[in-house]
Amino acid sequence: MSSAVGNSSQHIAVLLDEALAALNIKPDGVYVDATFGRGGHAQAILAQLGSAGRLITFDKDPAAIEVAQALKEPRLSVVHAGFAQMQAMLSAAGVVKVDGVLLDLGVSSPQLNEAARGFSFRMTGPLDMRMDTTRGRTAADWLATVEERELAEAIAEYGEERFAKQVARAIIAARERGPIDTTRLLSQIVAEAVPTREPGQNPATRTFQAIRIYINQELEELSLVLPQTVELLTPGGRLVVISFHSLEDRIVKRFMKSEAQPDKFPSKFPIKAVDLPQPRLRLVSKALRPSARECAANSRARSAVMRVAERMESEA
Repeated sequence: MSSAVGNSSQHIAVLLDEALAALNIKPDGVYVDATFGRGGHAQAILAQLGSAGRLITFDKDPAAIEVAQALKEPRLSVVHAGFAQMQAMLSAAGVVKVDGVLLDLGVSSPQLNEAARGFSFRMTGPLDMRMDTTRGRTAADWLATVEERELAEAIAEYGEERFAKQVARAIIAARERGPIDTTRLLSQIVAEAVPTREPGQNPATRTFQAIRIYINQELEELSLVLPQTVELLTPGGRLVVISFHSLEDRIVKRFMKSEAQPDKFPSKFPIKAVDLPQPRLRLVSKALRPSARECAANSRARSAVMRVAERMESEA
């Protein structure tokens, strides 16, 4: 979901022009915006579609779904679901193939800027962190019962926090004194447990990222949806992925690279090169990052990386 600046109603889509160009939009095509957010990319895609074009958008966040439905756009179909359900939901709607898929990952600024969502350590609010506030455990619920070892592993893996064990130990000790149910309390616990931090970075940054990713199963859902997009794309269709941290980008990079390489057989295997299964994807350009100008206008764009791949012709 794209980053934005300002109050919760403002939205700046990251790498907007670059993403539109990468999708190579056909006026009568069918496209998927897998994370509506506040509609920056979606509305730009719709502006390039003709009357026969169609855009299907997904989002877990009820607030995002409300914004999307308020557009009352006949070419737009809105699905309140995580993108890991993409293929099943499209199939149920009679959509078998699409001409492009955009995955704009991460947390939107409206989510970060609303204290009640519990995503940000900069504001005091309930420790929720769910993308979909209608279902699932909150971060507070999880922290109330998680074992120390599991917590340390999650903070280390998803937050890349080198003090994960110290943070986990401090959280477990703190919950013996009372529930950890606000962002301020959690950030204070982490700050006391982290002995040093990179200049300019809040000590709680990595722990909050880790808990959010765990609660929403973000990396698992990304790993599930990528193969689905390849099955859905028509030959020549584009997969465009914008990620906001190294864990996401690593998954996307490895997936695209593996799908862009032909199957490998032993050198003496009796098969002609022309008969080898062909790659399903072709990499389109190198990884793209926002310009210095965009980063200056929107600080949350600084960590964005966009990767693009094109669906190859299906095997006969």
